[in-house]
Amino acid sequence: MRRVCGVLAVGLLCLAACSDTPSPSSAPSPTPVRSTTPTPTPPPPPADGELPRGGRVIFPKYQLVGYVGLPGSPALGPLDKDLDAKAAKLEKLAQAYAGGRTPQPVMELITVVARGSRGKDGLYRGRLDDSAIEQYLSVARKHKMLLLLDIQPGRAKILPEVKRLERWLKEPDVGLAFDPEWAVGPGQVPGRVFGHTTGAELDSIAAYLSGLVTANDLPEKVFVFHQLSARIVSNEKALKSHPGVVAIKSVDGIGAREDKLKTWAKLTTSLPPAVHAGFKLFYTEDTRHGPLMTPPQVLALKPRPELVIYE
Repeated sequence: MRRVCGVLAVGLLCLAACSDTPSPSSAPSPTPVRSTTPTPTPPPPPADGELPRGGRVIFPKYQLVGYVGLPGSPALGPLDKDLDAKAAKLEKLAQAYAGGRTPQPVMELITVVARGSRGKDGLYRGRLDDSAIEQYLSVARKHKMLLLLDIQPGRAKILPEVKRLERWLKEPDVGLAFDPEWAVGPGQVPGRVFGHTTGAELDSIAAYLSGLVTANDLPEKVFVFHQLSARIVSNEKALKSHPGVVAIKSVDGIGAREDKLKTWAKLTTSLPPAVHAGFKLFYTEDTRHGPLMTPPQVLALKPRPELVIYE
């Protein structure tokens, strides 16, 4: 998305995200860490099929604030290790965003990561082991946080990658995130071009999630799609409202505050009625251009970012 996260080299991706023109890179991508030690089964989900901090409806009660990460890859966000310590920091950060709402921290785990090499199946993506997902879900439940499973599909089709995670998505406290700039076509390599999706494709994901919510009597499920440029999502209006699914666009512009605000304005002025607004901050890339935006500055954006993610 947005960001450095994934396959592109940090510096080149920053340049690309600050403008609206993709700038390809051939930098190698991180490889998902595969756990070699058994992980205990996660604690049981919240009682009565509710959200981690109560109820079954996300907005307007909750303000979502998240960290992103991949095990063993600190360049991709804070959630690389020391999860309990990071959860404590995230809890404190989320309180700064309350703004009249109940803070709900979110752990966004990169579960499928785009790669610069083909891999055995030629799909330019790697998958995180279930044991690692169990570990993150255990920590999320311990701290009453939501877990989002983030997908950077490479050449793989997005909906099959989503469906492969169904056992997790049936849980009441697990949602989904999709990075379409890492969704490339046949003959394309992540990191050399920016990927793309359509409103119709996003709608198919939301419809599938809605079916899971209905079939399993789940609380509302968060579905985030990340976007750093207008060209990454075409015909966004085809994404419709689906029962039980809260769709959020995370605006992932990188750089100086004025550049982030320009990207924000460009990508939120015509949000479809079914889509909520989200905002991403980058600890390293943004601060190369000045101080990181503060919670009051972020909350002052219009429309209000109902999800704020830190990478």
